[in-house]
Amino acid sequence: MTVSEIKAPIENEMQEFELKFKASMKSSVPLLDKITRYIVKRKGKQLRPMFVFLAAKVCGEMNESTYRAASLIELLHTATLVHDDVVDDSNERRGFFSVNALWKNKIAVLVGDFLLSRGLLLSVDNKDFHLLGLVSNAVREMSEGELLQIEKARKLDIDEAVYFDIIRKKTASLIASCCACGAASVSSDEQVIEQMRAFGESVGIAFQIKDDLFDYGDGTNIGKPTGIDIKEKKMTLPLIYALNNASFFEKRKIINIVKNNNNDPKKVAEVIDFVIKSGGIQYAEQKMNEYKNEALLRLSLFSDSPSKTSLLELVKYTTDRKN
Repeated sequence: MTVSEIKAPIENEMQEFELKFKASMKSSVPLLDKITRYIVKRKGKQLRPMFVFLAAKVCGEMNESTYRAASLIELLHTATLVHDDVVDDSNERRGFFSVNALWKNKIAVLVGDFLLSRGLLLSVDNKDFHLLGLVSNAVREMSEGELLQIEKARKLDIDEAVYFDIIRKKTASLIASCCACGAASVSSDEQVIEQMRAFGESVGIAFQIKDDLFDYGDGTNIGKPTGIDIKEKKMTLPLIYALNNASFFEKRKIINIVKNNNNDPKKVAEVIDFVIKSGGIQYAEQKMNEYKNEALLRLSLFSDSPSKTSLLELVKYTTDRKN
């Protein structure tokens, strides 16, 4: 299924959301309005609002609170992306210039702060405190995950347990909060909300492992691996597995390359080759599929509906995607 086919049961809601999301970013300051219009224009696949709406429809009847949940998540997520581009000194995002590339760092940080405050006020003004709690928890975990990854990149001492802790916080917590907020906007049953949150967490972990695989050509396109994670000294699952199964000298050699020669294309290619030959790709794919199956199992507890079918397809899309 394509993304547009998956979107079918919520097509009208997604169009309505576009208008509400734009409205939630309105400002009386012309510069701010110009920048937020630019941000809206370069939106991605919008997987997060899709998770919110599909989860809501699986658990009950969508309402205004569901739209606010999706807007809240997009506002807070967009704020973190704007700040990330400043931190990473990145000039591009999704093929467009980043906010900091066009308007400099100071303005980008202030725009991120503005988006964060709009999300908080949207919830507070409408007394959606339960949604605000779920999303604020995700933002806290995302920050902790990023800092944990930075700390570990200095020593390169990440084992599998730490890796999963990082990606659960950094990536999975946001998708988990999308699903939990969708459920919480239509149901007060804590068990249902937790079931949806756990479903989202499993999808998020599978999603991140898939991202890690792209660095190695995803096993299907090994002729064009990128090695970006290696250049940034990120210890991802394929590399962790390969190092765990290497001899002492081999391990020392590879860690030395990641630490000191990560900008040398030949050396990076050597690390990629080592990971592929060690079975790191197959191991990561196996783990990704375990989390995907866990997510599908959690979803099987809900009643069948077109929205549930789309949610199942969205899970498959996250692990089968090509970019």
